[in-house]
Parts: sequence; C-alpha cells; structure tokens
Amino acid sequence: MDPNSLKALQGAAGAGFAAKFDLAIATTASPYVNVYPWNSGFGTKYSDPSTLPAGNGLMVAFSPDGADLAVAHYNSPYVSVYPWSSGFGTKYADPSTTPTGGGEIVAFSPDGADLAVAHQTSPYVSVYPWSSGFGTKYANPSTLPSNTGYGVAFSPDGADLVVSHHTAPCVSAYPWSSGFGTKYSDPSTTPGSSGYGCTFSPDGADFAITHNSSPYINVYQWSSGFGTKYSDPSTTPPARAFGVAFSPDGADLAVAHQTSPFISVYPWSSGFGTKYANPSTLPSWLGFGVAFSPDGADLAVGFDSSPRIGVWPWSSGFGTKYANPSTLPGASGNGRGVAWSPAA
Repeated sequence: MDPNSLKALQGAAGAGFAAKFDLAIATTASPYVNVYPWNSGFGTKYSDPSTLPAGNGLMVAFSPDGADLAVAHYNSPYVSVYPWSSGFGTKYADPSTTPTGGGEIVAFSPDGADLAVAHQTSPYVSVYPWSSGFGTKYANPSTLPSNTGYGVAFSPDGADLVVSHHTAPCVSAYPWSSGFGTKYSDPSTTPGSSGYGCTFSPDGADFAITHNSSPYINVYQWSSGFGTKYSDPSTTPPARAFGVAFSPDGADLAVAHQTSPFISVYPWSSGFGTKYANPSTLPSWLGFGVAFSPDGADLAVGFDSSPRIGVWPWSSGFGTKYANPSTLPGASGNGRGVAWSPAA
C-alpha cells in the first residue's frame, strides 16, 4: 500500500495536530521504531509499520527529502527502510547483499542517492545506491575499518564518508564518489578508544567523534581529510559518549553520554565554548541518541530508561522539558537513536 493511502486509513494519526516535523526514535524493544508528529510537543504516535524491524532498533534516519525512513537493527537483514508520508508505507525489499552483522547506524548521503550502514562484522560498513529501494552494494573499501562500525557520516557536500569503529585508529575516512576512494590518513591525534557517534558541522569545516576514553569527544578541522584537533572542552563529558550533533546553524554541539547529566551541550565557533547549564529535568539514564530539530528550536535525546525520549526547547540553552508523549516508545527496553524529518 502506498504511504498516502496508508495515511488515510490510519486517520492521519493525531488528526487536528498540525505537525511541523516528524520525530523518530529507535528502541531495543518492539516495535523497534516509533514516530511522532511534532509541533512544540508530541502528537499522537503514528501506527507501527506492518512489518517491524527484525530486532533491537539502534539508529534511524530520514532521507533528505523526507520520503523514506531507515532503521539499523540487530537481526537480519540488519537494515529496514520504509516509505514515509506521515505514516509508514510497505517496507522496501531487503538489499540483495545484506550487511554482514548487526546494524549499528544508518545514514543517507546529502543528495539521497546512497545509503550507508555501519555494522558489527567485516567489512564493518556497507553502502548501497538508493532510489526508492536498494541498488547493488558498492565494492568494499580497499582498506577496511579495523572493527565494528558504530558510526557513519557523509560530509555535507557528499564528497567524503567517515566510519567510527571499535579499535584503533577508531575512525576511518574515505573520499566518496559512487564508491570508496583511498582511505585518508588517520588524524595525528586519534580518539582514545571505541569511536561511537560521528558527524560533520553543517559547513563541512569540522568533524566530531565521540569515544570511550577521556575527553570522550574529539573535534577536528576537516578539509578532504583530518586537520588539527581542537582543544578539549574545559568541562568534558563525564564518561563514555555516544551521540553527537551540531545545531543546524553550527553554533552549538551536543553530546549524549553515559553518566549524569547524560547530555552536555557547548557553544561552538571553531572551538568549544563554556558548557551550557544542564537542563532542569535531566534524561533519566544513559544518553544515547541526540538531534536538533531542523529549525534548531528543539533538542531531542534518546536514553536508556522510561520515558526513553525527551525533548527540550533550545535557544542557546535548555528550556523546560516538553511533556512526554502519551504513548511512550516501546513497552520496555532502551531508547536509542533519534532523527527529525526535514518537514512533515
């Protein structure tokens, strides 16, 4: 069934609620992916897809045009993609060559023409042409990431692809042009251990990666390869960090991490400013996914205990946390990655 027909049958979940965006979260318990309309608060949760992801949902991503929603998950086929139009359409056919192990994260290229999945077993990253369905998997890079891929990000111009991974050098970067080029040199100062989340600044001038040893966040200058690492923030995240996101204007940098306050946000201007004050209502446990809304007005965090998702107004600091959704994501389990649609 096409997604517009499905939307009509679902009664346009949250009828009367004028959604500005849609907000998705992956969870480690069924239904593994949950989506809500959003307009300065949660609307009624959309109906679950008719074919659920096969296991623990780890990360979610909308295509740049908002027409598709991808989920990375633990069980085969390790990635599931659905048409999206204010509701789930029928799941696309699996790729003919699936990722080889548990899907950790998924990312569309900026033009929407390619879809990358970082995963648990060699080759640790798989990339496919995307056009309302999977094309034939691209050849693996000649130099693979060294272990489990935990993060993957395309540069804003689509010319580079970076994978964060479990063992040294913990990050591998490649030129990208409908296939992998020769791996760039490692940064002179590599992440300490277990690279997790990674992202580029909106202007492509900087690259951030979270990891498992102090200072838990590294940011590098970027210009077709790694430049000099910026100085660490004066107040570092207190423990292993996972999700990382720049605000749409590039003026702030958010990090989700393992111990309280579970979310840390810094002003960013070619370097870290003084950490913003913590929100008055913290996430309830380990912060995993983090994402700013496309207009920069809100900040969503996925975390490891009920209610599993929290959203705060954002304006150079945290506002009062929004009320939880009436239907929480997942009946149990942990909140993982979060993603906003480009528009509802």
